[in-house]
Amino acid sequence: MSKQKTAKRKLITATNPSSPIAEQFKTLRASIHFSSVDREYKSILVTSPEPESGKSTVSANLAICYAKQGNKTLLIDADMRKPTSHRTFGIPYNIGLSDMLTGNKIELQDVCHQTEIENLTILTSGTMVPNPNELLGSKKMGQLLQQFEGQFDQIIIDTPPILASSDALVLTPYVEGAIVVLRSYGTLKERAKVAVKQLQKTKVPILGTVLNRVKNNSSNYYYYQ
Repeated sequence: MSKQKTAKRKLITATNPSSPIAEQFKTLRASIHFSSVDREYKSILVTSPEPESGKSTVSANLAICYAKQGNKTLLIDADMRKPTSHRTFGIPYNIGLSDMLTGNKIELQDVCHQTEIENLTILTSGTMVPNPNELLGSKKMGQLLQQFEGQFDQIIIDTPPILASSDALVLTPYVEGAIVVLRSYGTLKERAKVAVKQLQKTKVPILGTVLNRVKNNSSNYYYYQ
């Protein structure tokens, strides 16, 4: 894989943190906080029913919100089938999560990337592998997340769409909550229901849904829970 940096994408919570859209992400973060009275949701999985719903953008912006609040935050790109974090943050796409899962001597400090945003660390998906489902559902993945929880205040995990693969579902035993991203005028109700039901079967708490790309009269896009 190339080690060259790629052009960064603009993330609203970083470029315009006082905008209405950025405020929606802060509301989402606050909603998660208030729902954690009885338990701490330290590791949160973000998924969607189908591709192109904006789950990766939601994951990145939510991670930035946590980091800007002062939480030491790790954003994990666990979408090994269609990774995006290297492009989003303009960081080298070489080794990452898959290499930690397949290599015995790779530590987080060897593969993680500190961003320009204080408190935000990125772990890319790593080298492309033929068996992402097996790696994400492995005991080693659970051990890594347990290790990360001891090093970070908040962990956000970007995972593949549920109806495209079961990668997100095999991760649920190792996380404390899940968020489902739906695309306005794109996600069919039946698809959304199937995705939510599959998550419910795993017993992972669904912290909320995010309706993405909702237009208002000014043609802006909103994310909300």
